[in-house]
Amino acid sequence: MPKSKAWLYFRKTDSNNARCSICDKTIACKSGNTSNMLKHLTVHGINLRAESCTVFSHTPPSASSTTTPATATAPTTSLQDVLRPDSDSSESTEHSAVSDISSGLPEHAVILDVKNRWNSLFLMVERFLEQFPALQAASMDPRLKRSMEKDRLERVTDDDYRKAEEFVRVMKILYTSTLCISAERSPTLGQILPILGKLQHHFTVTDGDSSFTQAIKEKIWGDLAQRYQDEGIRQFLEEGTALDPRFKTKVTDEVWTRLEKELINRTSQQNKGVATQVQQMEQDLEGTAGSHGEDSSGEDSTVAVATKKKAGLPALGELFEDEDMAVESQQEMPHTITEKAQEEIQRYRGLPSTLTSVNPATWWWTVRDTLPLLSDLATKYLCVQASSTPAERTFSTAGDTISQERACLSPEKADMLIFLKKNC
Repeated sequence: MPKSKAWLYFRKTDSNNARCSICDKTIACKSGNTSNMLKHLTVHGINLRAESCTVFSHTPPSASSTTTPATATAPTTSLQDVLRPDSDSSESTEHSAVSDISSGLPEHAVILDVKNRWNSLFLMVERFLEQFPALQAASMDPRLKRSMEKDRLERVTDDDYRKAEEFVRVMKILYTSTLCISAERSPTLGQILPILGKLQHHFTVTDGDSSFTQAIKEKIWGDLAQRYQDEGIRQFLEEGTALDPRFKTKVTDEVWTRLEKELINRTSQQNKGVATQVQQMEQDLEGTAGSHGEDSSGEDSTVAVATKKKAGLPALGELFEDEDMAVESQQEMPHTITEKAQEEIQRYRGLPSTLTSVNPATWWWTVRDTLPLLSDLATKYLCVQASSTPAERTFSTAGDTISQERACLSPEKADMLIFLKKNC
């Protein structure tokens, strides 16, 4: 004779008694008679009678069913109150909650905590909080776990759930920061110090923090505070932040002074290089050209051009020729390198900051005519990536491109394919 389905919800304590797996109440079952057990299960909204069995033939009564008053009130009960084991809500809602909750939760791929994968632990805890109602309902539902297996399950307590919520709330900003510096587009070094400032403010311990939150903040910031302590690296990051139009207001005047000196030195070296090239070209021309014939022909051509230019002046230009020459000489008066550098820096600092969604490299390209010296200097800093993630993605692309089936690709062809993949 097959065993009664009532034993799915009861475990035998002795020959005449059994304990309910739902409410831990002891029910008499003399000589294995399950009548009292079946009657007790109807209190929880479970009917195992042959004419109206609600366990295996179809899904359990839904929240809109009118079988029992407890089931009918399920929609007005909080999910956490329904599903947590120490809740004060009626336990008769557990069975309807399983199907209702599982049908309302999104389906995802499994997330594993991998050491070399950033934020995998955070994503696991976040996914756990999302799926917590279904997990609790499954661990409490006797239809899914037999009574002996159910007792071996470790249930999550309210304190565990609270700590998981605090962990996600505190670590969310670190996850977002990781995405920022690992982005595919424009993750320049200019955003490192502003992000680090945000993290420092967020991970500062306050009076309202719990001991668990304080421990997380102290541990995280204790590690982050040790980063970028080298003076040279710190100054390089500060100058890169100043040349990032999104964060230029977040640096001190000392940084602008250093940038001005570097801009002057850089421009001076470039001018020296240009002067050397011009001098070399003049020497080459003098060595190849004839001295007297060339000079005379040059004088004649100069006079001819000047005469032609003067003859081609309009009437108003001829009338005010002296004034126009004075204006031209004033405009062509050379500014010193220091004056040019100071002027460009003041003009750049006076411009409004851009949105964080603006690509700094594109912004500097649009102002290259008005700020030529600074735009040239900005390329030195903004070409540095905030992290090694883009380079690692390029290596992954190279591995996908140069496969075993395409091992005979020439270096030039492979370089072109990788470039097109990453830039088109």
